[in-house]
Parts: sequence; C-alpha cells; structure tokens
Amino acid sequence: MAASSTLQEDQVKQKQRIEASKLYINVSPDEKDPVVYSSSYNVSFLGIEKLHPFDASKWSHVQNFLSDDGVLKQKRIVEPVEATRDDLLVVHTEKYLDSLNSSYVVAQITEVAPVAFLPNFLVQWKLLHPFRKQVGGTVLSAKLAKERGWAINIGGGFHHCCANEGGGFCAYADITLAIQFAYTRLAISRVIIIDLDAHQGNGHERDFTNDDRVYIIDMYNEDIYPQDFKARKRINQAVALKSGTKTDRYLALLSQELKKAATIFKPELVVYNAGTDVLEGDPLGRLLVSPEGVKQRDEMVFRFAKDQKSPIIMLTSGGYMKTSARVIADSIKNLAAKRLISLPSGSSGSSS
Repeated sequence: MAASSTLQEDQVKQKQRIEASKLYINVSPDEKDPVVYSSSYNVSFLGIEKLHPFDASKWSHVQNFLSDDGVLKQKRIVEPVEATRDDLLVVHTEKYLDSLNSSYVVAQITEVAPVAFLPNFLVQWKLLHPFRKQVGGTVLSAKLAKERGWAINIGGGFHHCCANEGGGFCAYADITLAIQFAYTRLAISRVIIIDLDAHQGNGHERDFTNDDRVYIIDMYNEDIYPQDFKARKRINQAVALKSGTKTDRYLALLSQELKKAATIFKPELVVYNAGTDVLEGDPLGRLLVSPEGVKQRDEMVFRFAKDQKSPIIMLTSGGYMKTSARVIADSIKNLAAKRLISLPSGSSGSSS
C-alpha cells in the first residue's frame, strides 16, 4: 500500500510540474516555422569542447546553411525556453540532478576529462545550459508538431540519458521528457520512437521499460557503445547492424522495418532521432551510409509519418564529422522540396 501511495503521489507531482511548465510557448504560424533553434545550443568552452569528437557548433552550422541557402529565414525560427529544474524533475530524480553539481560527474557524462577540474558554475553555464536549452527545444517541438504536423529541433536527441543516469555526451533525457509532456498536455497516448542514430538509444529504452504506449524501432551498430543488453530487451523492432554496413543494405532494412511497424502500431506522434553518425567516415558510428543515403533515410521516415497521418518531430542527435551539418541541412532542403515539410521561404509546398 505504501509503495502504491508513493507512486500516486509521484504521478500527481509529475502532472503538476508539467501543467505549470513554461516550455510550451505559443507560436504564431504566421510569424514562425516549426523549426526550433537557439544560438545558446552551441558549446564554446575555452576550446575544451574540441577534446570530444562531437562538433559542438554543429547546430549553428545547420541553421546557417539553411539560412544561406534560402530555405529558412532566421526571423522565422522558434527560440525555445530553457528547461528548469522543475521541468527536468518530470523525468529525472533529485539525486541525479544534484549529481550534476559535480564537475567530475559531468566530465564522465560528456567524456571530456578536463571538465572535472573546472568550477561547476562554469560547467553549468557553458555546458549544461546549452543542453537544457536543447531539452526545451525538443519538448516544444512536440507541441509544434501536434499543431502543424511536423517540427524539427536543430539539436536534441540525447538518447543515452535516462531518468537516473547520463552518458555518451547526453546529460538530460529530452526524448523521455517530450513524450511525458505530450501525454499530459497534448492528450497523446501512442508514440513511436524511430531511433536511427548509429548508437543504441538505451536511455529512452530504459525509461519506457514498463510503458507500452511507446513503440521503439532502433537501428544501431551493435559493435559500438553502449552495448546495453538490458535496454535492448525493450526495443520492439531492433535492427542490430554490423560495422561497415553500406547504404543499400541500410535503406533496405529500414524500409522493411517501417512497413512492418505500419501494420502493428498506429502512432499519434513520431519521435525521429536522426543521428548522422551513420555517415561513411564517422569515427564513432563506423557505418558506411552516403550523404544521399541519409537524405533518402529521412525522406522515408517523414513519408512513414505522413502515411500514418501522424505528427513527427525530428532531432539531429549524434554526428561526429564536420560534414554532418551540411548533410543535415541538405536533407531538410530535400524534405521541403518533396513537400514533406512546408517552409514558406524555401522550395516547398503544402505538407498535407
């Protein structure tokens, strides 16, 4: 009885926090496109960020490419609100959030050892603040997608973080948070996560272990981090790839899995984790997918969502080469050209 009472109390607190949150800002469709980004996303930390293979300015490069190519006007980009501690407590434990007050813990999560020796107030502002801003962007993207049919957060996708543990450059569980907010604020009860980052999305898999409202497709390289075998048990459709998987094989497997999912699960929201670490040459992903293959991949997922009549959010997630930003921008341009998204300033039409 005591355990049941505590669970109910936690659920009430969670709902109260979600309803009190300011992350769901109102955005006029006449003034803004459902593309979320902030210059605060980028990590600039006395050059220390360069010690990790991740391009810590990837997000700004994507936005600049889209702007320079005339696809997206800067004034039409949506600026998100930073997630507060109360927002994060919707999913994370007090103990875990408190642990981030240790620079040593943050260094372990981000895999940048020198961070351990820096004052935590600097770590909070220069590293965790950008991550919290991206969390706000992911949560808001779900609302925008519900309203407009689609949304892209040029950031987010921290799929290695779960409620009580971070890792793999992921300090906050933005995917889990976005879905929990959608349950309460958007009356959504059926969500499909399509995780196509080269790494297994063990964070959200752990968070939704006992929640069958979420259906998970995860295509990942089984030879690399995190090799979380316990979390793999939660994947509904797991596609364990081998290092060196090439474009044609990759796309054929994806097509097969999307067709299968369409017959099994009818989503009310698609959360697409669109990591570009699948690209040939990526030092961590170790797959051999071409830039054109990434464009086709993203198009396939957006067509799946359209066929399912489901709103979709896209998160940029991993990608460890300087060329990733250009590939992401080109893919978004392709989605607009194929009328899978509508950007008034670009070569697009109706998304319906």
